[in-house]
Amino acid sequence: MLYAMALSDSRRQLIRELSDRIVAAQNPIRILDAIKWGDDVQRAFFASGGRSQPPVDSDYYKRIPLNYDSEELRSVFQDIERDVVKRLGKFNAAGNIMRRMCAEYVRVLDMLEARGTPEFSEIAQELYGRSGDAFHAGGPTLADLGDILDKALKKVDESMFLEKDAKNIPTPQAVTQLQGWLNQLFDDPNARVRVMESDGIVADAAAGSDYIKLRKDAMFSLRDLRVLEAHEGWVHVGTTLNGELQPVCTFLSKGTPADTVTQEGIAVFVEIISFHSHPARLRRIADRIRAIHRVEEGATFVDVYQLLRSEGRSEEEAYTAAMRVFRGSTPVGGPFTKDLSYSKGFVLVYNFIRLAVRRGRLDRIPLLFCGKLAIEDMGTIAQLADEGLIAPPRYLPPPLQDLNALTAWMAYSNFLNRLDLFQIDADFAHLLA
Repeated sequence: MLYAMALSDSRRQLIRELSDRIVAAQNPIRILDAIKWGDDVQRAFFASGGRSQPPVDSDYYKRIPLNYDSEELRSVFQDIERDVVKRLGKFNAAGNIMRRMCAEYVRVLDMLEARGTPEFSEIAQELYGRSGDAFHAGGPTLADLGDILDKALKKVDESMFLEKDAKNIPTPQAVTQLQGWLNQLFDDPNARVRVMESDGIVADAAAGSDYIKLRKDAMFSLRDLRVLEAHEGWVHVGTTLNGELQPVCTFLSKGTPADTVTQEGIAVFVEIISFHSHPARLRRIADRIRAIHRVEEGATFVDVYQLLRSEGRSEEEAYTAAMRVFRGSTPVGGPFTKDLSYSKGFVLVYNFIRLAVRRGRLDRIPLLFCGKLAIEDMGTIAQLADEGLIAPPRYLPPPLQDLNALTAWMAYSNFLNRLDLFQIDADFAHLLA
């Protein structure tokens, strides 16, 4: 008995050591910082009247140095992967996840080295997916989902019942409001989530390990802040903190592209079930899918920008959507497909939760929040939790702290998803004429 306990403690210590090495090794990698376009690109584009391609080529990225030695860091991940196999074996559960993470990080290094070349987009599609990816054999694709969302939202836009929320909250006031809300969930003085102003981000908001930054000169609506509370706070920061609190598998505090797909899917899912999301938000998500699909078919930056402008997007909205798709690439190159993660991940998470309810495995749902993870690893995550190597999440989004309502909804959804929507549309058409 004492030998078994010592062996168990020894294994826990070894997993923690290897896990900590991954956390340390990935620290200098900043994907979005390495591929972002500066304000000078936007100014040049608008100076051309939106008719000339933005001045971005492979040389542009050479002026954005990577803050690490790629070959050296690649060797570090390869060494960790070899040590995982050597010291834990090929079939260890935690080791399998760590090996997958090391391999992904090596491909991330390859992708960032290829900025401004066709290979960049090829690797991005390998890591994040393509718009033509189907959810199951013979099933609909992400591109199909983008088109369905677009058609539905066009009809909603024509409705007179949905008023636009006024963006009348300046950043200082937004910081105070969002901080107050998040303090209600993150109530441990040692794990406070900080909300702060920043003039160094392109988007209106960005999340870090224990903070959310709001752009200094932005304006927000109350609904914008509620979305940030759920998406950035409850999910992105919450899962980071839960990962950092892991006593053994600290690798759960950091995410690879595969983990990002699940993370963004969880965040969108939580936005929706908390009733914080809204049509304009889904419109942006749909625009990104459609833009990626068109770029995969050969569209350029100007093509995407002009398409979105023709559909009523503002100059700023159209530029931002197009820029997100082409960052890391060139205006005439392939797409950066990370923005497929929101919808791809949502469908995967929704189906996972639906099946968990169907099979009576409600205990698996909170495990989605124990850190940064890929939904493909959930079987392994559950095994590690059963072995005591993964701790339950300390922070759960409020809508998931009590699973009763979610279970009731998902129980009905298992039946509703069997209905023929086209036949229902025909049966109900006269009611909505």
